[in-house]
Amino acid sequence: MNNNCTVCDLAAKYKCPTCRIPYCSVQCCKKHKETPCQPPPLTETAPPEDTREQTYEYPTEDTVPIEKLKLLENSADLKKCLSNPHVRTLLEKLDKSPYPDELIQEYMQEPIFTEFVDECLKIVQPKEDET
Repeated sequence: MNNNCTVCDLAAKYKCPTCRIPYCSVQCCKKHKETPCQPPPLTETAPPEDTREQTYEYPTEDTVPIEKLKLLENSADLKKCLSNPHVRTLLEKLDKSPYPDELIQEYMQEPIFTEFVDECLKIVQPKEDET
C-alpha cells in the first residue's frame, strides 16, 4: 500500500477524513479539497452463516482464529471497557493512524488501554489453566 501523498508524492502523515487518501501537509490538503471527494465504496458483504467458511487471505502463526474473534462480541467485560469514551477515542485514532505500531506502544502506557487489551487477550488467548 502506497503511503505517499497523492498530491506531491512525499511521505504522507495524514488522511482525508472523507475519502481516506493520504496527504502530507495543509497545502496538499487544500489542493485535494479543491475537487470534492467521496467516501470509499463499502465492499463488505453479509458475513456467512458458518464462520468456518471465513478464512484469512494471509494467515501467520500469530493469526487469531475467527471463531475466537467472534467470542469478543459476547464479553460483558469487554463491553464495559468499550463504554469508556477515552478508550473508544484511542481506538479510533489507532485505526486511522498510518503508524499504528508506534501508537500502540504509547497507548500501552495508559492503564485504561492496557485493561482493554488484557480483556481481549483473556478471550482470544486464555491461559492454559483457565480453559
